[in-house]
Amino acid sequence: MFTKIRKPGEKRKARVRSKIRGTKEKPRLNVYRSNKNIYAQLIDDEAGKTLVGYSSLKIKNLKTKEEQSFKVGEELAKEALKKGIKEAVFDRSGYKYHGRVKKVAEGARKGGLKF
Repeated sequence: MFTKIRKPGEKRKARVRSKIRGTKEKPRLNVYRSNKNIYAQLIDDEAGKTLVGYSSLKIKNLKTKEEQSFKVGEELAKEALKKGIKEAVFDRSGYKYHGRVKKVAEGARKGGLKF
């Protein structure tokens, strides 16, 4: 009998995602973190569409990755408010709520999103 080989963190990500669903009124704020950049997007799971997305690729002149992450959260919240989205469900994608992931959440809260 074969068992499925999983990547590190895949089990944790599946467990977190099983409890979180995004709707049009209250979308899921998904965070993806690479070694150099950070990406955040608001997703409507019922329709399977991304409503708003923002990444650190659009940001220049910030020194640290944490500063970039905070700015990504702020800008994402500004764009969400333009589209009439005021609330979201935070999906940390299996990452610990620490460092850059935490900064995205703080930036989004400062920008006006509630979760």
